[in-house]
Amino acid sequence: MAMTLRQKQAAGRYAQYALLAVLALVLILVADWQTLSRAVFNPEIIAQQFPQVITVALKNTLIYTLLGFIVGLTGGIILALMKLSPIAPYRWLATLYIELFRGLPALVVFLAFGYGIPLAFGVRFNSYVTVMLALGLVAAAYISEVLRAGIQAVPKGQLEAARSLGMSHSRAMVTIVVPQAFRIVLPPLTNEVILLTKDSSLVYLLGMSVTQYELAKFGREGISTSGAGLTPLVVAGFCYLIITVPLGQLARTFEKRTNSRSRAS
Repeated sequence: MAMTLRQKQAAGRYAQYALLAVLALVLILVADWQTLSRAVFNPEIIAQQFPQVITVALKNTLIYTLLGFIVGLTGGIILALMKLSPIAPYRWLATLYIELFRGLPALVVFLAFGYGIPLAFGVRFNSYVTVMLALGLVAAAYISEVLRAGIQAVPKGQLEAARSLGMSHSRAMVTIVVPQAFRIVLPPLTNEVILLTKDSSLVYLLGMSVTQYELAKFGREGISTSGAGLTPLVVAGFCYLIITVPLGQLARTFEKRTNSRSRAS
């Protein structure tokens, strides 16, 4: 008797499950677990990473991300409003900035603030200001486009109603349209925070004291001092996941809430 389409699909899934189980079993049998444990999950080296990986590296990563996001969000709001301004020079300046900083790698911006500007102009920033400016200027270009899309998604009737009440265009945008746009763009904004968290690893390029290390720099120094293979980086990577996984879940929650509201309306 010929199988139905549903039965064929079920048989295909079971075959894939069986293949994955066989591959996992082969991996378990052939892997050199002693070498893996020593090089990747060395308990002694893991213990040496604490508590500094939390009290120094994780804390600094969060601080750098927050500083970059504050500058990026502030600049993004200004750029988004300039991009949508009826005044043409504002639109041109915003477009120039966005295209410039979206086209430049964050690495180049970090090198410019960490080394180029101090050498060219004799102006030196401490590590926190350098990271805040480098991350924030790049983030502002991306956040502005996210906010612009959110602003344009707000029904035009909201702006027209505000203008009919006597509000200026700028006041109506800031007090009426932008708050509604924020609710729309919460998921992509949360994803921008995740990207900022990962881009903060570029701090390792800058000369800094031990108390200013972030996770990537901390992991790299752990490898240099202990000679223990990947274990310090595994610890640092796990700490990154402590930040990014909850943020990713938060972004999905915001996205579901936004989709449910759009379907309800």
